[in-house]
Amino acid sequence: MLLSKLKALLNGRPNDGQSPVHHPLELASAALMMEVARADFALEPIELDAIRHLLIRHFALTQEEVSLLTEEATERIDAATCLYEFTRVVNELATVEQKRELITLMWQVAMADDTLSRYEEHVIRKVADLLYLPHSEFIRAKQATL
Repeated sequence: MLLSKLKALLNGRPNDGQSPVHHPLELASAALMMEVARADFALEPIELDAIRHLLIRHFALTQEEVSLLTEEATERIDAATCLYEFTRVVNELATVEQKRELITLMWQVAMADDTLSRYEEHVIRKVADLLYLPHSEFIRAKQATL
């Protein structure tokens, strides 16, 4: 049973009929934002609130959908070995403009607690590179958030 759940998780499918089915781009975006919030080894409530608010606003989700989405994203992050699992999905499904918006959302999460950790910045820089965005886009999104 555990093996089938793990296979389903790795294949991007829910592990049972109770797990919510989200658009892969929403899930990957939520996971990457959660990864930024966790990067400094302190998941602040204000960062979680920022993630929820950004998901509601950006993807037009309800509070309940966001709760399920963040729960699933957290599970996926815990099971993942690298960011590529999430950036691959974004690269396959998102336009360049959506990728830019995602980087901006990640900066907003990083700055939600008014403190920028070098670890948060590193995660965002790495994601921008994995999304094939030029360094100028990374800087532009950072400056727009500060």
